[in-house]
Amino acid sequence: MRGGREYREVVTRIYKRLGGRILDMVIVGFAIASELEVKFTHPGVTGALYALAPLWTLPLLLRRRFPVYAPAASYLVIAASAMMSGGDLIQLTMPFFAALLATAIVGSAPDTRDAFAGAAIAAGTLALVVYKDPKSGPGELFWVGLFFGAAWGAGRALATRSRQASELRSRAEVAELRAREAVNEERQRISRELHDVIAHSVSVMVVQSGAVRRLLRPDQERERDALVSVEGIGREALTEMRRLLEILREPEESGALSPQPTLDRVDALVEQVREAGLPVRLNVEGQVAPLPPGVDLCAFRIVQEALTNTIKHAGPAQAEVNVRYSGEDVEIEISDNGQGTNGAGDAGHGLLGMKERAALCGGTLETGAAPGGGFAVRARLPIHRAAS
Repeated sequence: MRGGREYREVVTRIYKRLGGRILDMVIVGFAIASELEVKFTHPGVTGALYALAPLWTLPLLLRRRFPVYAPAASYLVIAASAMMSGGDLIQLTMPFFAALLATAIVGSAPDTRDAFAGAAIAAGTLALVVYKDPKSGPGELFWVGLFFGAAWGAGRALATRSRQASELRSRAEVAELRAREAVNEERQRISRELHDVIAHSVSVMVVQSGAVRRLLRPDQERERDALVSVEGIGREALTEMRRLLEILREPEESGALSPQPTLDRVDALVEQVREAGLPVRLNVEGQVAPLPPGVDLCAFRIVQEALTNTIKHAGPAQAEVNVRYSGEDVEIEISDNGQGTNGAGDAGHGLLGMKERAALCGGTLETGAAPGGGFAVRARLPIHRAAS
C-alpha cells in the first residue's frame, strides 16, 4: 500500500513538472509540421499562407496567461488563412488538428463563461472555413462540428477533473494539518500532566527520602542505604521524565512505538555502514555498564548520525568508532580520514542535532578536525546523572 502510494505521488509530481512542457513541445511540433506541410505537400498554396502556417498553433504557447485570447488568436489566423486561400486550406490537415487543439485548450479554461465564449469563436471559425470551401456543404459542417464538440468536451472534462483533484488535495492538506494540530495539542496536554502530576510527585518523594535519611541514627546503615537507593532511582526517573517531556514537545521526535535502539546494537549499526561501502572499525574499552534508557538511546543516535554524515560528506574515507566506559561516563568518538565537514553545514540537523541530544542527557559533544586529518566527533555522556 505504501509503495503504491509513493509511486503515485512520484508520477503525479513528474506529470505536474513535465505536463505543461510536453504540451508546449507538441505546439511547437505542430507549428513546424504546418510549415513543412504547406511547403512540401501543397506547392500550389500561396506564400502568404506559408507565412501564416506557424501561427495556427504558436499563440497557444500563451494559453496559461490568456486561456481564451490565445486560442482565439489561433482561430483568427486560421480564419484569415481561409479567407486568403479560399478552398486550398481545406486540403491541409494541420489547420484541422491545430483548431482541434485550440478547441480542447479553450474547453479547459478555468472560467465556464470563457470556455463557452471560446466554443462560440471556434464554431464561427469552423463555419467560415467550410463556407470558403466550394466542395463543402452543411453535412460537412455537421460532422466536423462533432469532432470539435468532442475536443471541447474533453478539455472541459479534463479541467473539471483537475479542479476536483486540486480541491481534494486542498481538503486532504487541511485535514492533515488539523490532525497534526490535534495531535500536538494532545501531546502538550499529556506533557503538562506528566510535569504537573508525575514529576512533581516524584520530586516530593525524592526530597522526603533525603529528609528521612538525614534523620537516621549513625547505626542505621541498612535503612540509609535503602533510602539512598530510593533517592537515586527517583532522580533517574526525573531525568527520564524530562527527556520524555522534551520528546513530547517535539513532534518530529515522536518515533515509532517499536523498541528504541541502544548502544548494545552499535556493532549491528557498524556492520550496516560497512555494507553501505564505508570501512568502519569498532573498539569498545572498559567495563561495559548498563546505561539509563535515555543515555543509551542518545549514544546510539550520536554514533548513527556521525557515521551517516561521514558517508554523506567525507568522500572516500575510513572511519573508526571508539566506545569507552570509565565508571561515571561513557565516552564516544567517531573519526574519519576523509575530506568532508561531516555535516557541519546542515542547518538544524547534523552536528546541531547531536549536540542537542548530548545536552539533553547532561553530556557534552565536541567536533573538529581529527589529529591525523579528517573529522572527529567526541561525546561524553554521564552514566548516572543527578537531577536537580
